Amino acid sequence: MPRSIWTGAISFGLVTVPVKLSPAVRRQNISFHQLHSSDGARVQHRRFCSEEEREIPNEEIVRGYEIEGGRYVTVTDEEIERLDPDRTHTIDIERFVDLGEIDPLLYDSSYYALPDGEVAAKPYELLRRAMDQSGRVAIGRVVIRTKEHLATLRPTGDLLTVSTMLFPDEVVARDQVELPESRGEASDSEVKMACQLVDSLSGEFEPESYRDTYRERVLELIESKARGEEIVVTPAAERAEPAPDLMAALEASIARARGGTSGDGSKDGSPSEQAPASA
Repeated sequence: MPRSIWTGAISFGLVTVPVKLSPAVRRQNISFHQLHSSDGARVQHRRFCSEEEREIPNEEIVRGYEIEGGRYVTVTDEEIERLDPDRTHTIDIERFVDLGEIDPLLYDSSYYALPDGEVAAKPYELLRRAMDQSGRVAIGRVVIRTKEHLATLRPTGDLLTVSTMLFPDEVVARDQVELPESRGEASDSEVKMACQLVDSLSGEFEPESYRDTYRERVLELIESKARGEEIVVTPAAERAEPAPDLMAALEASIARARGGTSGDGSKDGSPSEQAPASA
């Protein structure tokens, strides 16, 4: 079980639920070290004072905020804690909403909220069952590592899950995204055919059926090199050009989807990689 990264309480009206948060996500990234190419030695990154030109230990490092070129204001953890000590240890539920009202773009990180102690067991279960029966999720605020987040609290089976969210000003507004001046126009028949393709590729979402095949290939490469095997680098395949006939590309895509075959002709039940189509 991952260790707790936050301990506090959920505030639900006048009801308090002591909880601790544990990460609900375990990143499966491949981590590489930096090595010196000539001798294979690890490259070290040291904390170096630019003024005294010497390496400094952690206990001599403080947090600083730059207010103008080269001028900083230092702030301690204790000073930040004193600003609002209750806020740093409380998830204040402000409203209950339908889950479908939340734009997934706002979601950030997820945590399991576990009851902290015997006294928390009953109010924890009360809140979980109330949200489960109402079909709503809670919106609140939580401070984690000096940053305040919006957060959703929702029941997931017999647990409560907290997902931190971005504030609206942290999301790039849609009107700030520059679209191409040339906008394609799809005909009704093309839209109808595209809807048929969507239907052909539709089904239940089964997350366990997906895996990180790129990561697996990188690990295979590493294991092969560790065994001393010779690696033959094959030329990169040319990128597929957009199909000139959009309707023909849609018809071929539907036929392949209904046949349940992947790009190499094997059955896999998952969408195959298609050549992009252009109008």
